[in-house]
Amino acid sequence: MQVYLDNAATTAIDPEVIEVMVATMQNDFGNPSSIHTHGRQVKTIIEKARKTIANLLHASPSEIFFTSGGTEADNMAIIRSIEDFGITHAITSPIEHHAVLHTLEELERIGKIHLDILKVDKEGHIDIQHLEELLQKNPRSLVSVMQANNEIGNLTDLQQVSEICQRYDALLHSDTVQTMGHYPHDLTELKIDFMTGAGHKFHGPKGVGFLYINGKNKIKPFIYGGAQERNMRGGTENVYGIAGIAKALEIAYSHMEEHHTYIQELKSYMIAELSKAIPDIQFNGCIDPQRSLYTVLNVSLPCTEMADVLLFNLDIMGISASGGSACSSGSDIGSHVLTGIQADSQRPSVRFSFSKWNTKAEIDYVVSKLKEICEHD
Repeated sequence: MQVYLDNAATTAIDPEVIEVMVATMQNDFGNPSSIHTHGRQVKTIIEKARKTIANLLHASPSEIFFTSGGTEADNMAIIRSIEDFGITHAITSPIEHHAVLHTLEELERIGKIHLDILKVDKEGHIDIQHLEELLQKNPRSLVSVMQANNEIGNLTDLQQVSEICQRYDALLHSDTVQTMGHYPHDLTELKIDFMTGAGHKFHGPKGVGFLYINGKNKIKPFIYGGAQERNMRGGTENVYGIAGIAKALEIAYSHMEEHHTYIQELKSYMIAELSKAIPDIQFNGCIDPQRSLYTVLNVSLPCTEMADVLLFNLDIMGISASGGSACSSGSDIGSHVLTGIQADSQRPSVRFSFSKWNTKAEIDYVVSKLKEICEHD
């Protein structure tokens, strides 16, 4: 059996999305910056996609900017806001994606900002009181906290964070790559300055994402070289990807509730079955359905002798999973997220992440193989 449980790294593209992308490739090849008929037709595709995403998020199309993915969107929001608004102080958590953490650390290294790191509890939830204390000392700051962690799945209450940021006139950026398409976002209710999405996390194409910039914020381009994206990002647009990401988000929203229920049941089932099969298993982060991402489950296994080859053995057994973030899976450095929540470093950890196409039969197979591995340790 082949089982894919690494959906937090990337998801398979939905067949309907592929259809839209192929049709665009075959029929719409003009450059969207060209003023002739072929160019205008392609420009229309981009603007329809922008409007689709904006409508789903209850935003204005003028607030949606297409990028190459979540990493570029995060960098654009952080670097440009700090430069253009004269921000000298930033606040983040120790378990952010490296697209955020490394960017802020580099800005501190070169003397652009002073960076404060929020306290987090053992489940990965940020210390709200600490956030308020830091903002009391430095009101006009940039706060960057992800809505859901990509390795352990803890959820952050962005509404609560946004209310605190508003009180202190702080800018709020959130990496919502893992929640986009899985939870609804109503930007008429959520007062946020910058928010990011990436198509391949919700059954869309790789290499395309978007940045939401609240209309009250005016920043300079991140990439120069052309008037694309209303003078905000130079370079010919990834038209097929843009058509694909809009269709993928549209599908995600139309089936969001049923997929949430189904996938949460799979996750809860795996937690129960693992607890029975491997009694001394540990779950990293939060597993409370109300406070954790339903697509992610991170576990630490007691089979310490197998630590170095655990993922390799799972792969041989036909199981695709991750030891942490896929963006750093080729590194020998341990997970900064698990270090940040002080997880047991002696135990091997595995992240399983689910999609609408996983089944209970697959979960049963994975649990049986994990039990087999631990019994042979």
